[in-house]
Amino acid sequence: MCIDNCKDNKDNNNNNKENNNNDKGNNKDYAEQIRTELFSMQDLGYKAFHEKLIPTVDPQTVIGIRTPELRKYARRLAKTEVGKVFLHTLPHTYYEENNLHAFVIETISDYEPAMEETERFLPYINNWATCDLFSPKVFRRYPKEAYEKAKEFIQSDQTYTIRYGIKLLMDNYLDDNFMPEMPALVAGIHSEEYYVNMMCAWYMATALAKQEKEVLPYIEKRKLDVLVHNKTIQKAVESRRISPELKTYLKTLRYRMR
Repeated sequence: MCIDNCKDNKDNNNNNKENNNNDKGNNKDYAEQIRTELFSMQDLGYKAFHEKLIPTVDPQTVIGIRTPELRKYARRLAKTEVGKVFLHTLPHTYYEENNLHAFVIETISDYEPAMEETERFLPYINNWATCDLFSPKVFRRYPKEAYEKAKEFIQSDQTYTIRYGIKLLMDNYLDDNFMPEMPALVAGIHSEEYYVNMMCAWYMATALAKQEKEVLPYIEKRKLDVLVHNKTIQKAVESRRISPELKTYLKTLRYRMR
């Protein structure tokens, strides 16, 4: 008979359940601790202003915290056990909790854990601002590895994962690490999503300023979707990094919309 063994197994199961319940309780306490800290930084005037910039986000989930304050808090939080637990409590409720999550990831100094946390977090990004604020510096030290991931992100079916992949190319691959195939990757994106198309245009306009010889033919030969083409020209014309002569020429390349 297994009286003793069965009793031991039962005790172990009860201990595991108790530990799991304790973990859940601790996680809830940590989440409340972080949320209390976030609301202590609330600026209602900034909340009212910022809500208008992120129309895809429910205003009820916007606390209203200025980015420098949130980054400062993230640096403190990342050094604590609470910060480690926070990275494993997805999904979050508040817009600023997502931004805080991104900023805590940015403090990770090793490539592999930073990318692992990034890949886990990307599906939960639901707005352009969180996406665009998020830029771990460690990725710049590993251009080959991060480039492979950027290509994967661009192939995603999720709006903000695609946008993040394009922004990764824009932030880290327009100078020393630039390759002619990169604008071709962006030109090959065909999407109905507004926030994907706007990032494509932003990338192409920025790339035009830094790599004119490689990028201008995409506009001259009309290799971009119509919306992206015209928005690229608009952003380039508004840019201080584009010469007056090139701006004048670009205006002649616009699609004339009826």
